[in-house]
Amino acid sequence: MKLGSAAAESAAVLSFGPMKTEKASLREVFEAEEGPLLRFACGMLGRREVAEDIVQDAFLKLHAHWDEVVTPRAWLFRTVRNLALNHLRDHKREVSKDETPEWSVEAAPGEELARMEAAGAVRMLIAEMPDDDRTLLLLKYDEELKYEQISQRTGLSVGNVGYKLHHLLKGLATSLRRMGVEGPEG
Repeated sequence: MKLGSAAAESAAVLSFGPMKTEKASLREVFEAEEGPLLRFACGMLGRREVAEDIVQDAFLKLHAHWDEVVTPRAWLFRTVRNLALNHLRDHKREVSKDETPEWSVEAAPGEELARMEAAGAVRMLIAEMPDDDRTLLLLKYDEELKYEQISQRTGLSVGNVGYKLHHLLKGLATSLRRMGVEGPEG
């Protein structure tokens, strides 16, 4: 039995699943992501002024590549990370005597950049997570809540909180290994 052309088109459309939602505007992306990107860059660089410049550069690059970028949030975090790492590499000796970034405490030469790259990779991976997963990690590690407190906030059972966090951390570790980021042992 052959389908008519209209029926065939309908079947083809249905076989691809739900339609994609519209991509947010550049303004909407800027309003939603500027703050998190600034915190991310400040965490890597330790200097707000430089972080602001890097975030601005990332948004300028996004504007130039807007039509090509599918996931602006992930693209921005990756771009900010790369720009920050480039800045750190190019300006190693510009840290003033008054500024002692926390990442340089008792670190051997060359280790600072590796630590910052690892931290940047973790932040990028977390930024790409679904909101529910990211929220669990933030509640546990930013707010330092116990499983029971997270359970009360999220409505998940205590056991489910532990299970989800375990698998999120395991997934992060796997992703970091794939990116070439190793643990303290090497």
